[in-house]
Amino acid sequence: MTPNARWGLEAMAVQVLRAGLILLDAAGTAVQRVISLQYNPDTLSRTLTPRGTTTDSGDRLEATRLKGPPVETIKLDAEIDAADQLEHPRNNPDTVANGIQPELAAIETIIVPRSADIQAAERLAASGTIEILPLPSSLVLFVFGPRRVLPVRVQDMSVLEEAFDANLSPIRAKIGLTLRVLSVDDLAPGTRGAGLAMAALSTREQIAKRQPATLSAFGLRGLP
Repeated sequence: MTPNARWGLEAMAVQVLRAGLILLDAAGTAVQRVISLQYNPDTLSRTLTPRGTTTDSGDRLEATRLKGPPVETIKLDAEIDAADQLEHPRNNPDTVANGIQPELAAIETIIVPRSADIQAAERLAASGTIEILPLPSSLVLFVFGPRRVLPVRVQDMSVLEEAFDANLSPIRAKIGLTLRVLSVDDLAPGTRGAGLAMAALSTREQIAKRQPATLSAFGLRGLP
């Protein structure tokens, strides 16, 4: 076997993982839905804002203290395109009938309460219940590779439908997502979500230890 042929077989064996979202029940014990993105985003924007104490009080000890993990926000764009499926209509009757509406609906329902929950809340209000708790929502996990499984809350979602079939069903769209990563400060101790948030912190610390820079990289033999 030639080197080129061997490289070709190794390249074929590499599995390209997909990014996506996993919806768990509120307790984090059961998977409700798995949403894999058709195409992985080309870019991923992350903003980390430290949670520090204010230094306006004049307390010098507060200047280097952190109150908790940073507030992390992730922004990404996802594309959905039915072109490949529509090339083989016999094998994809659902896409022919509905376009990409099922894929869009699956993502949109992340931020939409279930109709059954809304009706139950309306019945409680009609029966005279004074206080009605907010409607339960799923625990959402953003997955971008095996080392980034993060509990998140969807802060913003935009949908740009770019092409339609004869029935005006969308067949190509771009979805913009803004995700707020939930930390151990946001989730109740002992819950599945808090455990996942702590695991993400530990993974980041372990990866950071592989960074080999030393003082010599700055031309220093020691601190002044």
